[in-house]
Amino acid sequence: MMDILMIEDQGRPAARASAALAGAGWHVALHGDGYGGIDAIRKIRPRMVILNKALPNRSGIEILAELRADENASLALTPVLVLVGSPEEGAGVTQADAILAKPLAERDLQAAVRRMLR
Repeated sequence: MMDILMIEDQGRPAARASAALAGAGWHVALHGDGYGGIDAIRKIRPRMVILNKALPNRSGIEILAELRADENASLALTPVLVLVGSPEEGAGVTQADAILAKPLAERDLQAAVRRMLR
C-alpha cells in the first residue's frame, strides 16, 4: 500500500518533499496536476494525501471536496494535508485534516505526516 500521494505541480518542491518523506521511511507517489488528481487518489488509495491548494486545471479544494463526497466511506475519510502559499490562504480550507504553508520545512512536514499516519 502506498503511504502518501502528493498532488503538487511545482516539480522541485515536490521532489524535495518526496525525498524528505521517503528518507523518513514512507512510500510516496507524485501526481503533478489537478487534472486526474481524484482519479489518482482512487487508483492508488494512499494512506494519506498531500494536496496543493493551487493546482493547474483543477484546484486542490475541488479535489478535496470531491474526495470528501466520495461514496466509498473509507476513501472519503482519507487524511488530507493541504499545502498553501501563506498561512492566510489556509483560512478557507475547512475539509482538510491539516494545513501547512510553503515553503515547507522538512521537519514540519515529517511531523505533520507522522501525526496523520498514526
